[in-house]
Amino acid sequence: MKLKKVFALTMAACLSASVIAGCSSSPQSAKDNGEKIIKIGVFEPTTGENGGGGMQEVLGMRYANQTHPTVKIGGEEYKVKLVEVDNKSDKTEAVNAAQKLVSEKVSVVLGSYGSGVSIAAGQIFADAKIPAIGASCTNPQVTQGNDFYFRVCFLDPFQGTVMANYANDNGAKKAAIITQLGDDYSSGLGSFFKTAFTKLGGTIVSEEQFQTNQTDFKAILTNIKAQNPDIIFAPSSITSAPLIIKQARELGITATIAAGDTWENSTIIENAGDSANGIVLSTFFDEAEPANDEAASFISGFKTYLKEQKQDEIIPAVSALGYDAYLCALKAIETAGSTDGTAIRDALKGVTIDGVTGNISFDENGDAKKDMAFIKTVEDGKFKFLTTTTVK
Repeated sequence: MKLKKVFALTMAACLSASVIAGCSSSPQSAKDNGEKIIKIGVFEPTTGENGGGGMQEVLGMRYANQTHPTVKIGGEEYKVKLVEVDNKSDKTEAVNAAQKLVSEKVSVVLGSYGSGVSIAAGQIFADAKIPAIGASCTNPQVTQGNDFYFRVCFLDPFQGTVMANYANDNGAKKAAIITQLGDDYSSGLGSFFKTAFTKLGGTIVSEEQFQTNQTDFKAILTNIKAQNPDIIFAPSSITSAPLIIKQARELGITATIAAGDTWENSTIIENAGDSANGIVLSTFFDEAEPANDEAASFISGFKTYLKEQKQDEIIPAVSALGYDAYLCALKAIETAGSTDGTAIRDALKGVTIDGVTGNISFDENGDAKKDMAFIKTVEDGKFKFLTTTTVK
């Protein structure tokens, strides 16, 4: 009886230890083929309305993981394992995807393309004490009131002002704005453009909204055409953009059509055809202007990687940002000397890196300190660098 009792107690103790280990939020004991690993979550849309842009960020993160597969923590080398989830460009699905990453016990999260899904998941990451580093989620609400969310891109107030400055500098006096109802990125960026353009003395002659998955924009565009604007600012997804562009030109609208960073995607050119020539957009990076040695190395290496993945070899800015977000995560992990989320969050506040998109450090809100945007157009079916611009 005594032997049985000892065996029972031993089994109970083992079970208790196993439960405690399973419930622990720390992944420090995780191993893969004998190697110590740390998990980094990739929270991106690879399907849905923003699936194309999300995949571009994922490719940048995967390439970063390929070139920087390990990190030193307390003198020991850990293999970095990416745990990818698809938030499907949907706010409800974003919550499910975020909860999956929490259950996977990731130490850091990267993403997401699309401010709306980033905002939807933000509190889940904060409650779990897992820091998130956005690549291109530009809406101010992503980091506001959430000290576990950071980002490596500039913000929409800056981007909206930059595009208003560009419009004003190129003689635009009247502008029309088209935004997507219920989309945080689209409505926010449209609003910031409006504020900046009117401050510069411009007039907003028309403001139009459209529904998600809308395909016919002719009624909206007919209203805009009657107002004869010099520029149409239409921040929208890569799904809606070619439809707006093509239908505007079919109606005989000759105004400049402009938007923000989401339009730097080759599928827009492919789907809009010749109508895409002359569009203008702001973005975060230009491969013809490497900011430093890291950028030069990334440009040559990532082009080879894209070729291997059977992708277009033109480097999207969001891929560069995805790469930079990964580098920031590694620097914070190494600085913290820990896989603990709170320790990594604290380290992120002081992180400085020379990334592909330039020098990156964070302000008190977790936003990257950036003051320059690249303006591009489309000419002969290709994106072409026009100028760099800052906020006046």
